[in-house]
Amino acid sequence: MSKEYKTPDETKVEMTELVLPNDTNLLNNLLGGRLMHWIDIAGALAASRHSNKIVATVALDSLDFRHPIRCGEMVILKAKLTWTGRTSMEVKVSVFAENLQSGNIIQTNEAYLTFVALNKEGNPIPILALKPVTEEEIKDYEEGKRRRDERLAKKAVI
Repeated sequence: MSKEYKTPDETKVEMTELVLPNDTNLLNNLLGGRLMHWIDIAGALAASRHSNKIVATVALDSLDFRHPIRCGEMVILKAKLTWTGRTSMEVKVSVFAENLQSGNIIQTNEAYLTFVALNKEGNPIPILALKPVTEEEIKDYEEGKRRRDERLAKKAVI
């Protein structure tokens, strides 16, 4: 019997990176573009884990920069699905910085990305449904659906 859905827990990915001098700007802070690259990778891994397919990034709805990440800190990216459609998936990526000398960990960023699952020819392909279990996951799912509706409405205007 094939599976009909996965839970958000089954899609979780945690990725870590060390911020090296080549990753920073003149203020020794992590480059925004480098962080966006890591966020995209973490999100794609969660979407691929859910769909068992190659995925492509469709949209980045929001990316909040709350605190700079410094050279020498460890970046922890936590990604998991929040919503699925027929072929598309929304992934939330939360970013944390860990100061390796003090042990302090702070959340620095949060992003919502949309991915689409692709077949071998590069065409969109149907995926399993996402079944939220906890109250927080149900709320995330409803908010993900709202964000999707807003993306579609914006696209219709353009």
